[in-house]
Amino acid sequence: MLTNLLLWALFGALAGWIAGKLMGSSGGIVTNIILGIIGSVVGGFVAGLLGINYNEGFSIGALLVAIAGACIVIWIVRLLRKSA
Repeated sequence: MLTNLLLWALFGALAGWIAGKLMGSSGGIVTNIILGIIGSVVGGFVAGLLGINYNEGFSIGALLVAIAGACIVIWIVRLLRKSA
Protein backbone atom coordinates (compact mmCIF):
# COMPACT_ATOMS: atom_id res chain seq x y z
CA MET A 1 0.00 0.00 0.00
CA LEU A 2 2.73 2.46 0.98
CA THR A 3 4.81 1.46 -2.04
CA ASN A 4 1.84 2.08 -4.34
CA LEU A 5 1.24 5.49 -2.78
CA LEU A 6 4.90 6.38 -3.21
CA LEU A 7 4.81 5.31 -6.87
CA TRP A 8 1.73 7.48 -7.52
CA ALA A 9 3.45 10.42 -5.80
CA LEU A 10 6.47 9.96 -8.07
CA PHE A 11 4.15 9.68 -11.08
CA GLY A 12 2.47 12.93 -10.00
CA ALA A 13 5.82 14.61 -9.47
CA LEU A 14 6.93 13.61 -12.97
CA ALA A 15 3.70 14.88 -14.54
CA GLY A 16 3.91 18.13 -12.58
CA TRP A 17 7.58 18.63 -13.45
CA ILE A 18 6.94 18.08 -17.17
CA ALA A 19 3.94 20.42 -17.10
CA GLY A 20 6.01 23.03 -15.26
CA LYS A 21 8.70 22.84 -17.95
CA LEU A 22 6.13 23.06 -20.74
CA MET A 23 4.44 26.06 -19.15
CA GLY A 24 7.65 27.81 -18.09
CA SER A 25 6.76 27.49 -14.42
CA SER A 26 9.27 26.96 -11.64
CA GLY A 27 8.47 25.01 -8.54
CA GLY A 28 9.91 22.55 -6.09
CA ILE A 29 9.21 18.86 -5.72
CA VAL A 30 6.24 19.45 -3.40
CA THR A 31 4.68 21.88 -5.86
CA ASN A 32 5.27 19.39 -8.67
CA ILE A 33 3.61 16.57 -6.73
CA ILE A 34 0.61 18.75 -5.93
CA LEU A 35 0.35 19.96 -9.54
CA GLY A 36 0.63 16.41 -10.83
CA ILE A 37 -2.04 15.05 -8.49
CA ILE A 38 -4.47 17.90 -9.11
CA GLY A 39 -3.58 17.80 -12.80
CA SER A 40 -4.34 14.10 -13.07
CA VAL A 41 -7.78 14.67 -11.56
CA VAL A 42 -8.47 17.66 -13.82
CA GLY A 43 -7.03 15.88 -16.85
CA GLY A 44 -9.12 12.77 -16.17
CA PHE A 45 -12.24 14.89 -15.86
CA VAL A 46 -11.56 16.79 -19.08
CA ALA A 47 -10.63 13.58 -20.92
CA GLY A 48 -13.93 12.05 -19.80
CA LEU A 49 -15.87 15.08 -21.02
CA LEU A 50 -14.15 14.83 -24.39
CA GLY A 51 -14.80 11.09 -24.62
CA ILE A 52 -11.10 10.25 -24.51
CA ASN A 53 -10.55 6.76 -23.15
CA TYR A 54 -7.12 6.25 -21.63
CA ASN A 55 -5.69 3.41 -19.62
CA GLU A 56 -6.11 4.16 -15.92
CA GLY A 57 -2.86 3.15 -14.27
CA PHE A 58 0.80 3.66 -14.97
CA SER A 59 0.84 4.24 -18.71
CA ILE A 60 1.90 6.82 -21.25
CA GLY A 61 -1.75 7.75 -21.80
CA ALA A 62 -2.31 8.37 -18.10
CA LEU A 63 0.89 10.43 -17.93
CA LEU A 64 -0.19 12.56 -20.91
CA VAL A 65 -3.60 13.14 -19.33
CA ALA A 66 -1.96 14.13 -16.03
CA ILE A 67 0.45 16.49 -17.82
CA ALA A 68 -2.39 18.11 -19.77
CA GLY A 69 -4.39 18.52 -16.57
CA ALA A 70 -1.42 20.04 -14.74
CA CYS A 71 -0.95 22.50 -17.63
CA ILE A 72 -4.60 23.49 -17.28
CA VAL A 73 -4.13 23.98 -13.53
CA ILE A 74 -1.04 26.16 -14.08
CA TRP A 75 -2.94 28.22 -16.66
CA ILE A 76 -5.90 28.73 -14.28
CA VAL A 77 -3.59 29.74 -11.41
CA ARG A 78 -1.88 32.28 -13.67
CA LEU A 79 -5.25 33.74 -14.66
CA LEU A 80 -6.30 34.03 -11.04
CA ARG A 81 -3.03 35.71 -10.07
CA LYS A 82 -3.37 38.27 -12.89
CA SER A 83 -6.91 39.18 -11.88
CA ALA A 84 -6.03 39.57 -8.18
